[in-house]
Amino acid sequence: MKTTIEWVSVKDGFPEDGYSVAAAVTGRYRVDHCDPPAEISGLEFWVVLHMYFRREHPVEETGEIIENCFVDADYVPRQPLGGTTDEVVTHWTYLPTLPGTNTHHVLGDDVQPALRAVSAD
Repeated sequence: MKTTIEWVSVKDGFPEDGYSVAAAVTGRYRVDHCDPPAEISGLEFWVVLHMYFRREHPVEETGEIIENCFVDADYVPRQPLGGTTDEVVTHWTYLPTLPGTNTHHVLGDDVQPALRAVSAD
């Protein structure tokens, strides 16, 4: 199975609120002797991360609301390019659909039949 990824620049728009996406994130590894390893400490990076998009993201510790940000699995928010977060998102794309389907998720009693259907191929 093959899929085509179509990247969208954050300059051209955002995904729908709450959607799970792949996001291209750029920044610089922290200068820290323990994490990450010394050979990449301070290096600039551009990497793809699984994130979800939030029109409004409340920061629990401060009560601040961050608008139009991408949030990773550890609840770290990143703003679009030009934003004030240390790491910023340059591009995003919707995740591909599940194999043999036209949907991004299957829940509950529908999971096993869907898995059997693609396993039979």
